[in-house]
Amino acid sequence: MNKKLLWRLAALFALVLAISAAVIYFTFDIRTLDYLTMFQPMSILMALGILGVGLLFDGLRLITLAKVTDEELTLKQIVNVVLSNYFLALVTPGASGGAIAQVMFMKKAGVPVAKATVVVLVRTIMSINFLILLVPVVFFTDKDINTWIPTSVLATVSVGFVSLPIIAFFLMRTEYPEKWLDFLTRKLAYRTRQKCFIWYQEFKNAFVIMGKHPMMVLRAFIESGISLLCIYATVPAYFTGMNIDYNLTQVMGRMVLINLVLYFSPTPGGSGIAEAGFVMLFKNLLPNGLAGIMAVLWRFTAEYLPFLLGGFVTIRAFGSDVMNMATIEAKEDKEDKDA
Repeated sequence: MNKKLLWRLAALFALVLAISAAVIYFTFDIRTLDYLTMFQPMSILMALGILGVGLLFDGLRLITLAKVTDEELTLKQIVNVVLSNYFLALVTPGASGGAIAQVMFMKKAGVPVAKATVVVLVRTIMSINFLILLVPVVFFTDKDINTWIPTSVLATVSVGFVSLPIIAFFLMRTEYPEKWLDFLTRKLAYRTRQKCFIWYQEFKNAFVIMGKHPMMVLRAFIESGISLLCIYATVPAYFTGMNIDYNLTQVMGRMVLINLVLYFSPTPGGSGIAEAGFVMLFKNLLPNGLAGIMAVLWRFTAEYLPFLLGGFVTIRAFGSDVMNMATIEAKEDKEDKDA
């Protein structure tokens, strides 16, 4: 196997083990053992089933967005794209490889790079916008958060979150963003400015395509939301397995907050940040000593299991040199855009 890939996998394995061990160690309580003896193994099947539904709707979203760009993907190609995202996202800084992996598989399926890039970007925009729109609901339904932040501040922040996607949609239909970008990047190097404008054009093209197919986009947005909520629901499944009383709305709301932050995490797959955020948000909802265990169970189910499946399909399709291929793909994509 390629040494670069082996090194990445070994480093990731060591990082995951270290983070998981640290989280459990620093949150462990003697009563943790009592709760573990009450754990119902059936909850594992429940969590895996819910995860499967989430991945299914992720695939349906991809089918819908492919149709928006007049492309068709087979079931096998859809599975490859969805799972490969998890694999390369976890072995690259800031999850940057996830997008490249999706483009690689869609290109292999015959989808032009330009269309594949738009599909990947729209998928990401949809996920982030869905979570952003849920933030006000979380703020006003979670009593604990209400005690942390004054109502006036919550109202202001909520209006800002709801307005952000709407403002962005209408701004993309004007020349103002391009003028502001030109002003902000005026003193940067030519190549850096060029990259900024390329990214802006891709972002704008995604909005243009969404504007041309509103009903299809709405359908993809709903599929996106169902996918995310099902994947997050693996956590309450494990709560049920531990016989823990919980408020489903509150638990899902806090999962929304964590995962919104993870979209902007600089670490591979949000490693470390995810576990720390989970413990911080759930320690007052769980018995002493269980927050760390639950954080690790969540990560292994929702991230590391799809990562292993993604590694299998990605290496099988592109070989063990997939890391170098992803680097070359990114460079070729950049050169095509520069041209």
